[in-house]
Amino acid sequence: MHPKTKSGFPAIRQILRQSGQDLTHQDREDRNRGHGQLDTQAKLLLFVNVLFITAGALSGTFVNVYLWKVKSQFAPIAWYTFSTHLAGALTFWLAGVWVKRFNKMNALRLGMAISALFYLLVLVLGTKVVSYAALIGLVQGMAAGFFWLAFNVVYFEITGPDNRDLFNGWAGLLASGGGMIAPWISGYLISHLSDARGYTLIFTISLVLFVLGVVISFFLKKRQSEGSYSWTFAFHSLRKDTNWRWAFGALAGQGLREGVFGFIIGLMVYIATKSEMTLGNYWLITSAVGLGSYYVVGKWFKPSYRKWGMLCGALVMSGVVSLFFWQVSYVTLLIFGAAVGLSYPLFSVPMISTVFDLIGTNEESARNRVEYVVLREFGLDAGRLLGILVFLVVTSFNTTPITLNWLILLIGTGPLIAWFCMKRLFSRVEASHPKEEN
Repeated sequence: MHPKTKSGFPAIRQILRQSGQDLTHQDREDRNRGHGQLDTQAKLLLFVNVLFITAGALSGTFVNVYLWKVKSQFAPIAWYTFSTHLAGALTFWLAGVWVKRFNKMNALRLGMAISALFYLLVLVLGTKVVSYAALIGLVQGMAAGFFWLAFNVVYFEITGPDNRDLFNGWAGLLASGGGMIAPWISGYLISHLSDARGYTLIFTISLVLFVLGVVISFFLKKRQSEGSYSWTFAFHSLRKDTNWRWAFGALAGQGLREGVFGFIIGLMVYIATKSEMTLGNYWLITSAVGLGSYYVVGKWFKPSYRKWGMLCGALVMSGVVSLFFWQVSYVTLLIFGAAVGLSYPLFSVPMISTVFDLIGTNEESARNRVEYVVLREFGLDAGRLLGILVFLVVTSFNTTPITLNWLILLIGTGPLIAWFCMKRLFSRVEASHPKEEN
């Protein structure tokens, strides 16, 4: 377990002092962080995060279903997802200079504004959207890139080793709550209205929530980074730093699964049931399991549990895919979703916390927090893009159930790859935060 310190995160505190920021209120918040609490800014960031995720959950799953209903092929949906992650990675890299040198909160707001634009485009294009699947994916990727780059940097600055697991637990808990209710509402509205009216309504609600998120974000403090942005920092880190090579491999393993499972599971539920309402019920049930799991992890999980907790999560997430060899039905998909909802917090909380602890190893690494956040995203998107490309290549030749099952099983081993890489980091990162006296 990481020891508690007076300042919570001394490296960041010293950097902010040197940049001339008034730390009178910040000092009080730092002391709270040192005792494992979440300050006002952390809670406000959680609220903005849940708005962004809820708006995406309300319509995100049904964008894929909408594309499927227009043209019942995997390729347009896979290309849409591929271009989303490609644009997201490029946006992280290109926007890094903005977040490093100027007000990063504007990047967060721009991400939410572009998300609103995305749903406006979907509304305008209607059924023609399938012809522009890859292009609208680029818009979605830009939105995600701006938002998550700014969010992750701010998250790093307002949390420390002592409350990072707590923040991630609450973030997952609130996201599960949004992911539980929003798709159910969408399924209910689409089922009780005509397809056109239902989809128009949920896309409109998402647009409004993103606009609301922009408004709420103005209550977050202006946080300005300092120094120059290094365009090649990520590549130099991979070449010189063994710890980051292992972290990159772990992130790629996580992304390998996420890229394909992010769209294929919801589609499988819809294809098996032909009902948006049933798909909404599916996410309601599985997210409820995830919500309970995140609550437990957020309340009782400790840094000393990370290694074996993550292994348990990875084993369940990878092993439960074998259900599809028995039968692909709503029941087996529901069992799969519940098992993943239960185990994913054990996998993700140690992963996120340890990588961000690695960023905060010392003052020098903390100064390069923007570049490290970009490197983190590169790892995730490298895995996502690889997984989707493998999926596109295989399904272009064969889409038989047995082929899809083996493909999903192969891609589903990503969490085990991630754990194998991460286990080398847990003890190193913990040892890098020396004990300080209160």
